[in-house]
Amino acid sequence: LSISNLDGDTIRMATLRADPQDIQFCEMKQDERSNAENTVSLVVGGKTLYLFNLYDPENPIELAFQSRYGNIVAYKWFGDGYILIGFSAGYFVVISTHMKEIGQELFQSKNHRESLTGISISTTIGKAASCGDNMIKIHELNDLKETSNVITLDDERGLDHMDWSEDGQLLAVSTSKGNLHVYLSKLPLLGSACQTRVAYLTSLLEVTITNAVEQMGSIVVGADIEPSFLALGPFHLALGMNNRAWFYLLGETNVDLMRDREYLGTVQDIQLNSDYCAVRYDGKIQLHILESEGIGSEERESKIFPETGKNDVISCMSLTPDFLIMGTDMGGISYFYVEDWCTVTEFKHITGIKSIYSEPSGTKICFLDSKNQGYIYSPVTD
Repeated sequence: LSISNLDGDTIRMATLRADPQDIQFCEMKQDERSNAENTVSLVVGGKTLYLFNLYDPENPIELAFQSRYGNIVAYKWFGDGYILIGFSAGYFVVISTHMKEIGQELFQSKNHRESLTGISISTTIGKAASCGDNMIKIHELNDLKETSNVITLDDERGLDHMDWSEDGQLLAVSTSKGNLHVYLSKLPLLGSACQTRVAYLTSLLEVTITNAVEQMGSIVVGADIEPSFLALGPFHLALGMNNRAWFYLLGETNVDLMRDREYLGTVQDIQLNSDYCAVRYDGKIQLHILESEGIGSEERESKIFPETGKNDVISCMSLTPDFLIMGTDMGGISYFYVEDWCTVTEFKHITGIKSIYSEPSGTKICFLDSKNQGYIYSPVTD
C-alpha cells in the first residue's frame, strides 16, 4: 500500500500479507473531533479489513471476522465513523471505528440465504440496501433492524452489483444475465389543489388527479418529461420543467393535451384559474389566456408584470378567480382585477414579501414577510 500527495511524492508505505482490494479514504472516529480524512481502508485477502491511520502509520488496525461470514464482498463508510460490510455468505454487518468500540459488531443480519453480492448506502434518504440470490433488501439507516422493502426478481438467477444515485432517487441493480434493473426509491413532493381536487406526482412521468371529497375515479396523466412544477385549475392542468409548460384540458375521465408554451426564464411558480395562467420567473409574472377562443381583444391575451416603467422584483403571487395578487421584495402588494384588466388596489408593507396565501375569493390574504412575520390583509377595509 502506498499513499502519495498531490505532487506524486510517496508519503506512506505499508506491506500487506495478501492481495488488497477496494481502497477508500475515510475518517475514523477519534476522541478529538476532526473533519479531515485521516484513514485509508482496504480489504486484505478478501478476509480482513485493514485500517491505516495516516497520522499513526506504525499502528495499523486489521479486523478479522467470523469464518462463517465468508469473504468480504463490499464495505461502505457512513455516519460518524461506522462501516457497513457485506459478506459472501449473505451476512450484513455494521462495526464502529471508535477505539472504544473497535472490533465490536453493532449489528448483524443474515440478509440472504445463499450469497450476498452487493451493498449500497444512500445517506440522502437514510437507507442501506443489499442484494443477493435474486432478492434486494432495503433497511433504514437509523434502525437497521427495520427492513423497509424486500424486492424479489423472479426472472433472475443472481444479482451482481448495486448502487444508489447521488440524490437517492434511483437504485440500480445489475444481474448475472446482463440485465440492469432501476428502481424509483424517492419521488419529489410535487402537487397542486383546486377546490376539492388534487393533482400530484405518482411516478417520474405520471401525474394523478383525484377528488378528495367526492367518490370519483382518478385520472392519470402521462408526461413526456419529468415535471418539476405543476398547477391544477378548475378545467386545466399545467406541468413542465425549466422554462416550458404543457397545458391539458380536463375531462371527466380523460385529459387532452392543448399546447405547450415557453417562457423567458425558468418557471418558479405557476397558477391557474378557469381562464388564465400566471407564471412567475426572474422577478416577473406573465399572465396569459389558457384558451384563446371567445376572448374579447388581443390586449387581454397576455400581460407582463411589473408594468413598463416599474422596477419591482416580484417575489410571490396568488391567482384567484378574479384577481392576480402580487408581492414584491420591497414590500409592495397589488391586486390586478382580471375582468377590468387593471390594478385596483396597492398596499405598502414595511419589508419584503416572501409568500402570499389567498382565500378562494381573494378578499383576504395571509402573507409572510422577509422577517418571517405573518399578517392578514384585507383590501376591502384598507
